[in-house]
Amino acid sequence: MTANLSATILIVDDTAENLHVLSELLRPHYRVLAATSGAVALRIANNLPKPDLILLDVMMPEMDGYEVLSALQDNEVTRSIPVIFVTALAESSDEELGLRLGAVDYITKPIKPVVAIARVRTQLEAKQARDWLQNQNGMLEAEVAKRMAENDLTQQISICALAHLAEIRDPETGNHLRRTQGYVHCLALNLKQHPRFADILTDRYIDLLARSAPLHDIGKVGIPDYILLKPGKLTPEEWAIMQTHSKIGSDAIESAENDFQVQIPFLNIAKQIAHWHHEKWDGTGYPDGLAGDAIPVCARIMALADVFDALTSTRAYKAPMPYKVARDVILAGSGKHFDPDLVEVFIANFDDFAEIGKQFDDASQQ
Repeated sequence: MTANLSATILIVDDTAENLHVLSELLRPHYRVLAATSGAVALRIANNLPKPDLILLDVMMPEMDGYEVLSALQDNEVTRSIPVIFVTALAESSDEELGLRLGAVDYITKPIKPVVAIARVRTQLEAKQARDWLQNQNGMLEAEVAKRMAENDLTQQISICALAHLAEIRDPETGNHLRRTQGYVHCLALNLKQHPRFADILTDRYIDLLARSAPLHDIGKVGIPDYILLKPGKLTPEEWAIMQTHSKIGSDAIESAENDFQVQIPFLNIAKQIAHWHHEKWDGTGYPDGLAGDAIPVCARIMALADVFDALTSTRAYKAPMPYKVARDVILAGSGKHFDPDLVEVFIANFDDFAEIGKQFDDASQQ
């Protein structure tokens, strides 16, 4: 047998002669530790280096082998150490009991050296294989986590890049993306316990919703500058063209999905937000005139966030409203422009909305 001095074996037996016999047999091949009681064995097993294998006598005073094995299995630090019972209990029922309790093997006394060494080697090789697999799994899990984190970051950067395309076309928006994303996240978090929304507003959905929010106006890239950047009121014809930005945005996202033939949850939410965030609760919005619960929840949340930000932000054609005045406008739109339950949650958490607005105020960019 090839010597493996790196493996550590703990021999547990209350009889010195038995310890001596096994130690002499195994020491040429392994690092050997010895314990004369179960309590001492448990202390040694908890220290470093941990034993790679324990040879455990069954019949010992105070704490027998079965109790020691149970204690080892109950301890997260030691439960993975394989145990071979070494005992004078030679009945088949004893061996069955030992194996049923969790021992990996069962050696009866008197010891047959060749048999003992072969079984020790087998269990050490098995443990080595298990440890290798565990290390490989750990490395694989770490690599998967790293790749997922990289993919997640890439996704977020890509979203911001796409959203800024629309923002660049409309320089007055400033921190609009950050504010509306914050408003959406705040509103969704406080809605998740509401019985109407609990099923859909899971933590995962809220994360995807907040991640998708910056894409709500991506369709503005398709609106001509003379309309998008017009400082005054739009004509009816110009307003009709402006309204097409919602469909332009959702169509662009859908085209990307079709090109790659994939359905990605956050893109589906982004598509719904882009298409329907100008719908109104009473059915007077655009592009499809949806009403009530026919409007996707994500679009309803985005609608309130978007309007609140528009009211409180500077535009070429208007000064910003004070937060409290904008709050009253939102409240007046309950049941008309907005889902009443969303408005109720908005009012209850108004101070948080105001704080988000102040945190990402356009003046902070100057």
